Amino acid sequence: MTLSSLRTPAVLIDRARALRNLDRMQAAASSRGIRLRPHAKTHKSPSIARWQIDRGAVGICCAKLGEAEVMAEAGIADIRLPYPINPSNADRVIALLDRTRLSFIVDHPAVARQWSAAMTAARKEVDVLVKVDVGFHRCGIDPGAGAVEMIHDVSRLPGLRFRGLLAHAGHAYHARSEDEMRVMAEGEAATLRDLVGRCRVAGIQIDEVSAGATPPARYSMQQEGFTEFRPGNYVYFDRTQVALGAATIDDCALTVLATVVSKPASDRIIFDSGSKTLTSDGARGFTPAPGYGVVLDHPNLLIERLSEEHATVKVIDGTTPLEPGDRVRIVPNHSCPVSNLTERAWIVDGPSTALRAGDAVEALPIAARGRNS
Repeated sequence: MTLSSLRTPAVLIDRARALRNLDRMQAAASSRGIRLRPHAKTHKSPSIARWQIDRGAVGICCAKLGEAEVMAEAGIADIRLPYPINPSNADRVIALLDRTRLSFIVDHPAVARQWSAAMTAARKEVDVLVKVDVGFHRCGIDPGAGAVEMIHDVSRLPGLRFRGLLAHAGHAYHARSEDEMRVMAEGEAATLRDLVGRCRVAGIQIDEVSAGATPPARYSMQQEGFTEFRPGNYVYFDRTQVALGAATIDDCALTVLATVVSKPASDRIIFDSGSKTLTSDGARGFTPAPGYGVVLDHPNLLIERLSEEHATVKVIDGTTPLEPGDRVRIVPNHSCPVSNLTERAWIVDGPSTALRAGDAVEALPIAARGRNS
């Protein structure tokens, strides 16, 4: 299969860039003695997970049990779900425990007790961590009053092997400056260090302190107290990570190959990559990133509107050499949902901006695509 023979829209993965991204993050973690456990929701591919593990990752994270089931079937031996799984899924968790080392988070005492009852009834044990809210205000316990007591109670529940604490600084995606990003990373680490200290004074053993998000990684890796880091988007990066200072366009390994399907006016062209490919996510960051992706090699093009199957593109200066049938590469705003919207991506060896017809491509099945439950 060659690049010119691909039907569009198609998701392309630049192998050299992806491997370089993996090597760089692994080196950063290893240099600090931090275990790297990448989040697989970005790529949803056992093949990419193996690339990560082969480079030193201790295992992977999955967003949902469906993803974990696919990864376990593919032989991934250590899977963590930093997600509050409901105990109604106990049968699936119990089945997974026979195929992989599984761990997940709890952040509510009643849910923890229900998991304890389910594991005890099945004569099983499962590793759990307590999730701590470090500022994103989504999931996680308040690290203040009552936190130590709740953690103590979880650590004593039968059927649960309490491992430690886990956090996600998701609010870093909303940082408004480089300095604010650094402060968020420092705040996450300080919050966890303080809670770990209070737990240890209370006699609670804390073996693991897990954090993870790609945007603040450059600062988080410099903090004290983490035993594990869980970035996900770093494998591909995207336009949001560029706008947040975590990457450059030259680091972005995932692009969308699209075809010009219409040119209704000199200042407007249409690509075949609508919201079903690029997603409707806008870019976040402290540098401007308007539109729905950046068209490589065509800085005068703005993807200003998406329909399901159409990308409406404004030609800012009113002229473009592109005509129907021509192809472009687009760096999307958010690479994670792009992976989830296609059954396969295509691995390309060669410059990401090049569109050489003879370039060979290799199919990459997105095996966990759509496994959202």
